Amino acid sequence: MENRICIPHEEYHERIAKAAALVRARGLDAMLVVSTESDYANARYFSGFWPLFERAGVVIAANGDAALLAGPESAIFAKDRSHIDKVFVLKEFRESADPSYPELKPDTFADVFKSLGITGKKLKIGLGSYVECTLPIYEGLTESFPEAEIVKCADIMVTLRKIKSANELACIKEGFRIIDLATDEVIRRLKPGVTELEMVGVAQQVIYENGAEYEGLPMYVFSEESTRHAISRSCYRKIGKGDIVQLNLSAKIDGYSPATGIPVVMGKLEGERRRIVEFCKQAHDWTTKQIKAGVLASDIAKDFYKLYEENGMKDNFVYGPCHGTGMIEVEAPWMETISDYYLEENMTFQVDTFISGPTFGCRWEKGIAVTKDGCTSMTDYLNKGIIELDF
Repeated sequence: MENRICIPHEEYHERIAKAAALVRARGLDAMLVVSTESDYANARYFSGFWPLFERAGVVIAANGDAALLAGPESAIFAKDRSHIDKVFVLKEFRESADPSYPELKPDTFADVFKSLGITGKKLKIGLGSYVECTLPIYEGLTESFPEAEIVKCADIMVTLRKIKSANELACIKEGFRIIDLATDEVIRRLKPGVTELEMVGVAQQVIYENGAEYEGLPMYVFSEESTRHAISRSCYRKIGKGDIVQLNLSAKIDGYSPATGIPVVMGKLEGERRRIVEFCKQAHDWTTKQIKAGVLASDIAKDFYKLYEENGMKDNFVYGPCHGTGMIEVEAPWMETISDYYLEENMTFQVDTFISGPTFGCRWEKGIAVTKDGCTSMTDYLNKGIIELDF
């Protein structure tokens, strides 16, 4: 696809160099990051490779060299997609069916580290993806280096990924352009009698036709009681007149995964239901106005929680006002009442305002980029307000 918006080859090598500098500063010999199919971000951030079924990893040495690690079935796939020249196949990165591969002569972590010029036994190795590091991977690392000190260093990845480059911002903006098209089409096709899953299919067709490589998250269209779910999956439920329908649609562009969330009403929204949806939108707009470089994240989160308390919505509160976004739709840093970091220019967040009640819920969500004096919204769709369809 000509003129495709993407991360250029040289930016991957710039990322590795920055990571190596942080590895050195921490006194580490190397950092290992691991990716799964569901959370592929850290390995893809350095290599461009995105695992399927299996796991993937990247080792970055303090000297600036790097290697991509892949599972037995991804050897050719990884080499074809990787922006890192050194690619190793380790059994530890196999799929969850746990095949034995008796004929395979796999590489080991010792082979990987030797190729990167890392010698010695008493190494200090950082885990940049602690949560994603599976037990077989951890065991393989300790078997190769039983005397190594293994420490958590996920904060290195947060430091690297939290400020977005011009190319990253372009990918995110392109994702929102496509999401807007999908949202238009889903709303156009919404009518009593269609199922939630049918509407997800409509959105999927639009995003692929317009250049997305995948969904930015498992897209969903919820209706009525399932709108209470903060995390869920669409089902075969038929949408009816008067229903509140929650759309959360997304599009992935070269790994970057924005999403938009809006409620749509199959008729007229009135009474207590309207009050709750309007409060949710007011809280969303309030959050957007607080964001600018230099603001302490916890201050926004604390005042956001007060809004729920003051409006009698404390029991309906689920989580804070924003979460980071980028290669994963929900990524660090979160914005919570204990968040001790300051907002910086070109940090990107999803302003994700969710409220859950006894019979329905509501989410208003969009992506923003922090600026010196405020923030830039990546979509204008939420400016439409409450969308009420006439049947």
